Amino acid sequence: MRETPPVPHPPEAVEAAILSRRSVRAFRPDPVPPALVRRLLAVASRAPSGTNMQPWRVYVVTGAARDRLCDALVAAHANPSAGHESEYPYYPDQFFEPYLSRRRKVGLDLYGLLGIARGERERMHAQHARNFRFFDAPVGLVTTIDRRLAVGSWLDHGMFLQSLMIAARAHGLDTCPQAAFAPYHGVIRAHLPLRPEEVVVCGMAVGYADEGASENALATERMAVDEFAAFLGDEPGDGMPFVEPS
Repeated sequence: MRETPPVPHPPEAVEAAILSRRSVRAFRPDPVPPALVRRLLAVASRAPSGTNMQPWRVYVVTGAARDRLCDALVAAHANPSAGHESEYPYYPDQFFEPYLSRRRKVGLDLYGLLGIARGERERMHAQHARNFRFFDAPVGLVTTIDRRLAVGSWLDHGMFLQSLMIAARAHGLDTCPQAAFAPYHGVIRAHLPLRPEEVVVCGMAVGYADEGASENALATERMAVDEFAAFLGDEPGDGMPFVEPS
């Protein structure tokens, strides 16, 4: 029987990687070593998946390949009349509470930091276009899933993405998962060797945060544990001090 290896770092180190993960929207140009990107992907591949199906595929773009893809995506974004649509619904057709309020707040908070007022559509459009430059991160990822798979495999794919982002934090890197890429799967197919059965799930920027950028000061709120969890037996944690993460 295979033994589970011990965690070499204290629990606080793991928690710190999780708690410090954020969606960074401005990166420094500092290169990320290719060997480190490979290491992060190898670590993330240990994410759980039903019957070990591993329903993820990743395209890593850097340098000239990244620039060509970004140029094409920015051009497509500038032409909304082309009717780009995602191959899967990320959001509901109609937002409702409490999700509508949370969505509005994070948008207002972000644009407030950027000095973009409500109704400044051109500036909002320009900010959204920064997605397609991976927010200037030196490494861009595009992840896909086989369209023949079911909901459970999409859950597995999400666990892979989270594992990747936490592993990146452990190495001092930052990330931004980007659903904005999904509607432009046709453009992406022209630049990356996607198979017909592959659905573009998202993009992801990987690099080092530009801490001087105002947008990176965004601090999103989270619900307290008692707002989303119900304890139906003996409440866990007796004898262990617990401080709600801020």
